[in-house]
Amino acid sequence: MGQAKEWSIATLGSHSALQILKGAKDEGFRAIAVCERGKERPYQLFRVADEIILVDSFKDFPKVEQQLIDKHAVVIPHGSFIAHMGIDETERMRARYYGNKAILRWESDRSMEREWLTKARIDIPHIFDDPARIDRPVIVKFHGAGGGKGYFLAKSPADFAQKIESHPGKKYQIQEYIIGVPIYIHYFFSRLTGELEIMGFDKRYESNVDSIGRISARDQMALASVDPSYVVVGNSPLVIRESLLPKAIEMGESVVEASRGIAPPGLFGPFCLEGVLTPEQRFVIFEISARIVAGTNPYVQGSPYTALRYDEPMSTGRRIARDIKEAIAQGRLDLVTQ
Repeated sequence: MGQAKEWSIATLGSHSALQILKGAKDEGFRAIAVCERGKERPYQLFRVADEIILVDSFKDFPKVEQQLIDKHAVVIPHGSFIAHMGIDETERMRARYYGNKAILRWESDRSMEREWLTKARIDIPHIFDDPARIDRPVIVKFHGAGGGKGYFLAKSPADFAQKIESHPGKKYQIQEYIIGVPIYIHYFFSRLTGELEIMGFDKRYESNVDSIGRISARDQMALASVDPSYVVVGNSPLVIRESLLPKAIEMGESVVEASRGIAPPGLFGPFCLEGVLTPEQRFVIFEISARIVAGTNPYVQGSPYTALRYDEPMSTGRRIARDIKEAIAQGRLDLVTQ
């Protein structure tokens, strides 16, 4: 199968590409960024890419795919793949793809995602199938990886009906709004070792809901006409109470186990459980991201949790590259790529 230096790691220039590409170089791979024309400067400035392939749009990825195949590249997916290319195009990818494509539809469809979480015995918010039954605060979320774009709160059927008018034709889910601390748990599961790892935690800064929360209740009333939005603009590192770690580990293992039944061979590589920790110290999970998430970006030099396990800086991007490198060395690359 060869050595890492005979292979390349490639990804779209967006989302978490900086740490993916740096991790690839740290593990001895050639790093390739596929960038939309005019947006390549960060990958040049931070010197993380050995090569930059320019496209007019990420939808043009199939036009450069043969180049990646010729360069023996393994493509690493992240949130921008589904958001910009769509599931069908990602599933048709001919270049080596790190991960299990069969899991994509389970991640992108909120109804299927809920079924997955239920099979894993994870606490989840109540879902309202009928807007007429809304009897408490809810958050309306749209399907797919959109970084929270368009999400809105509603407090009654009439409130929902008014706000959904500006989103015609979109598939959505009406989810009970859980009060607590938003927590995003970063995991890595290796098919080579059969082990689950905690890579870190983050919280997200969302516009404009977080900026509204910084002002007094009196001033918030003056902004009553401003609807809160939940577009993620950044991520902050988080270290949770150590007593919460056993439950976090248990949830990650349960999600991996359940995935084997719904989408063989199951979930592997990086993933994230996104939810809320209630005042009763109960994790309520509302979403799975079955890939690397942007919340790992604060940890380019590793997190406090990877520092406990590794004697070197270990970002999630580098952990992906390490998994591929070990698979190549063992002649088992087909185990972790499709």
